[in-house]
Amino acid sequence: MKASYLDYAMSVIVARALPGVRDGLKPVQRRILYAMHDQGMRPTSSYKKSARLVGEVLGKYHPHGDQSVYDAQVRMAQPFSLRYPLVDGQGNYGSVDGDPPAAMRYTECRLSSITEMMLGDIDRDTVDWGENFDQSLKEPTVLPARLPALLVNGASGIAVGMATNIPPHNTAEICDALVHLISHPDASVDDLMQFVQGPDFPTGAHIWGQEGIRNAYVSGRGRVMVQADHKVEDIPRQERKRLGFNEIPFQGNKANPVAKIADLIKARKIEGISEVRDESDRKGMRIVLELRRGAAIPSY
Repeated sequence: MKASYLDYAMSVIVARALPGVRDGLKPVQRRILYAMHDQGMRPTSSYKKSARLVGEVLGKYHPHGDQSVYDAQVRMAQPFSLRYPLVDGQGNYGSVDGDPPAAMRYTECRLSSITEMMLGDIDRDTVDWGENFDQSLKEPTVLPARLPALLVNGASGIAVGMATNIPPHNTAEICDALVHLISHPDASVDDLMQFVQGPDFPTGAHIWGQEGIRNAYVSGRGRVMVQADHKVEDIPRQERKRLGFNEIPFQGNKANPVAKIADLIKARKIEGISEVRDESDRKGMRIVLELRRGAAIPSY
């Protein structure tokens, strides 16, 4: 029983749930990107159907459910899920409101420009290769990854007996820290935090305090509080103000707080707010809270 459990745990850890440190990718993500590279789905090429890519990945490298492969592809294309999307998607790829993506037969995709840094020189004997599930083809065990993807895009996964949840960071800050670390191998966490002061989430928002960030960098465990960013605006031709929110906490669902605030206003459990609206469009995210005349505005 002990041996069987350990074999199962290692299989889940290595082959499915957790990303590799070297390229920051889970096996299914790595196989998707390599299949796109092998199919010539370059950033400058035309888009190809997602269903075609999913079939390629299933048939050659990843013999699991088609929906799990498509979900992984969708997430790599969502600008609100990854700080630097690895897939350039065309069509309905879901939204920050929690709307599901369209079926794979409707959406199209190709590699994003930044992914060229993940796959560059892969055909020049730069990485180790292994056999696929039926020993008929070779697949890379890791991508060359000149981009420190584990740090800049973060990662999350739950395995057997362990889990990870790494936030995304800014590429320029990470590169500056790496250059400093190469020149000063004994640099402390505080030294590196001069370059990387904290995570950089794709949906923006503000992080309260640095204690939780430092704890995470030092011990691997930390907790941070993220707050939506807002601006106080004057309503034209009225003696009232409104709060405009253009950024929300990472992995948050924008529709839920809007609906909840509307319910609280209707039930008269919130005083000072007359209306809440979602004004988001193709140009960006925006939530508006119109305040009543004389309403107190928080200063934080």
